[in-house]
Amino acid sequence: MPSAVPISATAATRTGPSMPAIGRSRTGALLSLLLGLALPWNVQRACAASEWALKPLQQPPLPPSLDASGSQTNPIDAFVQERLQSSGLSISPPAAPRAIIRRLFLGLTGLLPEPEDVRRFEASAGSWAYTKVVDELLSSPRYGERWARYWMDAVHFAETHGHDQDRIRTNAWRYRDYLIHTFNDDKPYARFVEEQVAGDVLFPDTPEAIVALGFLSAGPWDESSLRDIREDTLDRQIARYVDRDDMLTTVMQTFVSATVQCARCHDHKSDPITQEDHYALQAVFAGVDRANRPYDSDSRVAERRKELRRQLKLVSEKNEDFLLAGGSDENFRGWEAQRNKVASAWRVLSADTFTSASGAQLARQPDGSILASGQHGPTDCYTLTFGESLTDIRALRLEVLPDPSLPHEGPGREPNGNLHLSEFSVGFFEPSASEARPVRFTQALSDYDQPGWTAAHAIDSNPKTAWGIYPKVGAAHTAIFIASAPFSTSSGTRCVVQLRQLHGGHCIGRFRISATSVSDVDALAPIPTDIDRLLAIPAAQRTKAQQLDLLAFHETRHIDQQLAGLPEESYVFAAASDFPPDGAHKPAGAPRVVHVLHRGEITRPGKVASPGTLSCVEGLPSRFESLHPENEGGRRAALAHWLTDSRNALTWRSIVNRVWARHFGKGIVETLNDFGAMGEAPSHPKLLDWLAVWFRDEAKGSFKDLDRLIVTSETYRQKAGISHPDLDPGNRLLACMSRMRMDAEQVRDTLLQISGELDLRMGGPSDRHFDLQPGIHVTPKVDYTLFDPASVEGRRRSIYRFLFRTLPDPMMDALDCPAGDQLSPTRSTASTVQQALALWNGAFATHRAARIGDRIDKECTRIEDRVARLVELIFQRTPTESERRSFAEYARENGSANLARVLINSNEFMFID
Repeated sequence: MPSAVPISATAATRTGPSMPAIGRSRTGALLSLLLGLALPWNVQRACAASEWALKPLQQPPLPPSLDASGSQTNPIDAFVQERLQSSGLSISPPAAPRAIIRRLFLGLTGLLPEPEDVRRFEASAGSWAYTKVVDELLSSPRYGERWARYWMDAVHFAETHGHDQDRIRTNAWRYRDYLIHTFNDDKPYARFVEEQVAGDVLFPDTPEAIVALGFLSAGPWDESSLRDIREDTLDRQIARYVDRDDMLTTVMQTFVSATVQCARCHDHKSDPITQEDHYALQAVFAGVDRANRPYDSDSRVAERRKELRRQLKLVSEKNEDFLLAGGSDENFRGWEAQRNKVASAWRVLSADTFTSASGAQLARQPDGSILASGQHGPTDCYTLTFGESLTDIRALRLEVLPDPSLPHEGPGREPNGNLHLSEFSVGFFEPSASEARPVRFTQALSDYDQPGWTAAHAIDSNPKTAWGIYPKVGAAHTAIFIASAPFSTSSGTRCVVQLRQLHGGHCIGRFRISATSVSDVDALAPIPTDIDRLLAIPAAQRTKAQQLDLLAFHETRHIDQQLAGLPEESYVFAAASDFPPDGAHKPAGAPRVVHVLHRGEITRPGKVASPGTLSCVEGLPSRFESLHPENEGGRRAALAHWLTDSRNALTWRSIVNRVWARHFGKGIVETLNDFGAMGEAPSHPKLLDWLAVWFRDEAKGSFKDLDRLIVTSETYRQKAGISHPDLDPGNRLLACMSRMRMDAEQVRDTLLQISGELDLRMGGPSDRHFDLQPGIHVTPKVDYTLFDPASVEGRRRSIYRFLFRTLPDPMMDALDCPAGDQLSPTRSTASTVQQALALWNGAFATHRAARIGDRIDKECTRIEDRVARLVELIFQRTPTESERRSFAEYARENGSANLARVLINSNEFMFID
């Protein structure tokens, strides 16, 4: 924020150190002079009216009707016309039917009306026909797609991290789908806000409330600082403060139009927002990070998983009431009996031959195991041949065993005692056969898996994965491989087992192989050594603690099996306090301590910040003092309730202003994200307050009701034209409708629509309109020129287009589509050479023009008919006689595709009247 504005000039209610007595009046006069010289007139005006946004909401009375016939019914028109009349202006006549229906379709759905829609509307009479069209559009699934894109701009949503490591967020698209469903379902605004800030806490039984938290993680994330460097570095701590700053900025600018981020290093220079307010909001988000968060899309599955995890917690706490209830002890005794029976069914196999590909010395031991020594890796493959007969074999067991000759007693030969088994394979050579008959394994069980190196990796046919046991070295471990079907060997058949070890010296030191014909997978599953020792103690001699340990182990396995049987969880990139670790990026476990930083310096921490929010909103608490220090979710829930409180005038003024701007190109307050002194004052303050109260109390936060109220007003339906530059610069008073250029998505989607190839499939992963190749580091190589615009992936609506933060689509970027690096409450409408080039000879535009030409040539034979059809599809009207002649002549010489390209580059197509 500019530093020229003194705090005392705009924040008269703020308390703090007073100015020194000597020279106070002279200094004050100097500050006033500097203020007058440094700030433009509109900022001075805003400073004078800076506190309007904080005044409590009171719905002003409706102005008296300005229509002598008494037909004035829409409150919007009453307020707008009162304001116009006071300035010596009046509302413009209604727009032509073709113009208004085009405006309505593009505004509510982002698509053009079909020619049949226009003809039907022009033939109808009366406001009932218009209202009917409005209701149809509000009920269309295209409505949610249009609104979602607007919201994604506002919260700077994209599907990559940004910064120097612009990694793809594979699961970010689910938040986009949540937005589309939310707007189509017309979810009340208060619920919408609460879900996006604290949905997991306030609505724990609603899976989509977790997806809604994609709002908090929509912005950029500094992977190199928040994942790839040490936790105890200053850079890591700085990155956390910056990351939380983005979260609170997104929340406060989007929902209450407050520039709280300007108070990070000092009290706000223009608005009554203190530095302590900023860090209070930092403390609200001190326990969440941006991460891939698991969730269940089916609420019943979510409830079942939640219950099983509750039971796991009781088991981990050795809760006697739970472990001794519900037949757990009886189930354990049955399992123990079956396991004792299975234990004797394993048969140790004695290899006829055993060799090492790398030249290690393999020696048979008295217990049937094999010990490796001598030459060591870096890779190896042990091959064992068995000639003994095998009957009805269901599983093979690989035991890796400790030995005093191995580092850390093994069971691996690596200096740290670890091993990595890349592939466990078995084949049979029938007599005189030249190729082995392979055995297929469907399941791998182990007593312990090194994180990220599971036994299942040993049968996945992927040499880059393996089974490991670190850090539990120096002890025996077991892996059991379950065959897809029982197998046997006849006389003369040789069984060949190979242990491939392909990971840098992580070879097995001592091992033993056994076989069994038992099919009970639960009884076969390996168990930890300490549990095996407890099972060896006769039941009558076990202590109570030992019995509880055994019951807890058995019940944990039982619950884990039930969890494994549930459908796989989905993931969404969202705010999370508990998530799977990603390298050094791990859950905090509890809210981190946040300090008020002197001048924003990480090396100058002040007092610990208490979670809270703005202290300048009358009637609402600014600090959440009653929360337990470790209650992370409670902090966000308290903020969500503060935001949606009926007394929070900022929230309700902010949202109706956003919706207004979507329809008129500008808000009643032109600075949508800043209701402070540095922003603009409202052009129609009474209308803004009336709408805010009406939306909150009567419409109950219904976006569709608010949209309906706006688009059925005469103000919205009036003719577009040129404002009165002398009386109303910028058309702020709305004496006519402002002419607006189509945004990038409208251009792209309508070209697909006109060509007849728009694919209206909804939802799912985003379509990548580029070729993707690995980059030198994390950020991939992206080439938009290699994407085929004729492909199926290129035909869906633009809302489903993948949004790459640092590498945006050149065509969309040229048409002012935000890249997601900044909050974008409104779209800019620049006029550049790049735009003209993109629409005239860009790959997408030329291909679409060709497809439009193909469509026209198939539908019409005569040149004149082709011209009429093109004008009807692109302009939603019939051509004039002059246009018929000139367009027909051009089409004869250059073809329908080139005529289509001319028309889509015209102002009549690109602008909304």
